[in-house]
Amino acid sequence: MVTGAGQGLGRASAVLMARFGARLAVSDRVANTLAETEREVAATGQPVVARQLDVRDREAVASFLGDVSAEFGPVDILVNNAGGTFFSPFLDVSEKGEHTLVLENFVQVTSLIRGVVPLMPDGGAIVNLTSIEAHQAAPGFAVYGAMKAALAQLTRTLALELAPRRIRVNAIAPDAIPTGGDRDVRAEMLGGGGEYEPAVVPPLGFMGDAEDAAAVVLFLASDLSRFVTGTTIHVDGGNWAAGGWRRVKPD
Repeated sequence: MVTGAGQGLGRASAVLMARFGARLAVSDRVANTLAETEREVAATGQPVVARQLDVRDREAVASFLGDVSAEFGPVDILVNNAGGTFFSPFLDVSEKGEHTLVLENFVQVTSLIRGVVPLMPDGGAIVNLTSIEAHQAAPGFAVYGAMKAALAQLTRTLALELAPRRIRVNAIAPDAIPTGGDRDVRAEMLGGGGEYEPAVVPPLGFMGDAEDAAAVVLFLASDLSRFVTGTTIHVDGGNWAAGGWRRVKPD
């Protein structure tokens, strides 16, 4: 099961896992992009259940889980990819905006995990998508960064609570991987002045893409990582390791 599967990391993860033999249950709140993901998964020959929904809607999620369980039985893998943010200094974020960020980036994940784990067999896997902002200051994204940090902590705690069932819980923290949502937020930061072009590149010297993150999701979802739990893998070209150091692009 992959949430936020309509584009970017979610779509890439769903399609890659289908290529490796997984049956897929995918969701997104944007119908047309979800339909494209559904077509790409179906093209691999694997069955897919797709549902347009807002992961903050508990009743819609419960209905989706019921349909997935009826179609496929147990849910072996859960990829919590859905989330979102907007750029705003903390003092300018309204109570409604803060509530939205908390629901979208943390509460919906806890609700989904509570719904899926009873459907998950022993030996299952949960992969949570956090962000580099969970591990460093995030001016303009204070609440988002705090919720991603909370998700990293939840990942560690659930890894221990679910260890008796050998359900592994891990996270990945992407950065320097431009996606549709990322470009929209970066353009907002720059006042909407065209497509975002990064001024700096990671230590590896190039930007990543969604498939780079999807490969790590596949690893954490598979038996290749059977002895890995409670950890976060940084998929960022070295940005987290570099701290404040950046490779500046030449003029």
